[in-house]
Amino acid sequence: MMPTRTLAAALAEGVVVLDGGLSNQLEAQGCDLSDDLWSARLLADDPRQIEAAHTAYAGAGAQVLITSSYQATFEGFARRGVGREEAAGLLARSVELARSAGAAARREVWVAASVGPYGAMLADGSEYRGRYGLSVRELERFHRPRIEALAAAAPDVLALETVPDTDEAEALLRAAEGVGVPVWLSYTIAGERTRAGQELPAAFALAADRDQVIAVGVNCCEPGDADRAVELAAAVTGKPVVVYPNSGERWDASGRAWRGAVTYDPARVRDWRASGARLVGGCCRVGPGQIAELAVLAGGGR
Repeated sequence: MMPTRTLAAALAEGVVVLDGGLSNQLEAQGCDLSDDLWSARLLADDPRQIEAAHTAYAGAGAQVLITSSYQATFEGFARRGVGREEAAGLLARSVELARSAGAAARREVWVAASVGPYGAMLADGSEYRGRYGLSVRELERFHRPRIEALAAAAPDVLALETVPDTDEAEALLRAAEGVGVPVWLSYTIAGERTRAGQELPAAFALAADRDQVIAVGVNCCEPGDADRAVELAAAVTGKPVVVYPNSGERWDASGRAWRGAVTYDPARVRDWRASGARLVGGCCRVGPGQIAELAVLAGGGR
């Protein structure tokens, strides 16, 4: 159902459950994502699959659905011959598909418009390194048009997610100023540092005094690394913490396969909540089954 409260108001009352990885659910539905646009390709080619994936998570208990716009950019679409007007329409469609899936649920469901990092557009894994050789101003110019297009589609929040370094975090926060939509800021990390090597307390501090930011935290990281990050984000910012790590498996780029064991455990939500987490979910390789467990443990129910 459509939300009757702002997401910030819901976070002030308790834990809110995010969805899991969109790409793994699309693959489970039989979609081929071997493309530089990744799941964003389906915005044009098969949007019903995206809505079905959102519906699967809403049915599992997710109260926030993150859109398929992570890798959707004007530049990426332009490489496929998609003009700016059509690309803006596809960005808006990503919000509409999530909203439609959420409206059919039995509980309030908020829509978070995904704003992925510059490296996601490059499709070369550089979002896990950062330090692209661009200035904060250049990164701000890159992100602003997409943020404006997504904001115009009226999501409940912008998810500035999988951010690898503080320069890009600063650029994203600047680019989101004045668009009229609250944001959360979520870094991808290794240990107690951003992927680019900056210490997390300094990284989180960028958002501490910004009223537009309703949550700060981490995503697309090892589950074990998330535990300490939640504590740090809460201590530094005093804001609700957002946390949605990967399954714990690692992507082998040369072998094009996932390796290692699944270490994502929905029971971690108890410790996350005690440390200040209010937005909890999963990222890559975390599916509806695990989100259903998380929702029960978090008190979100089904």
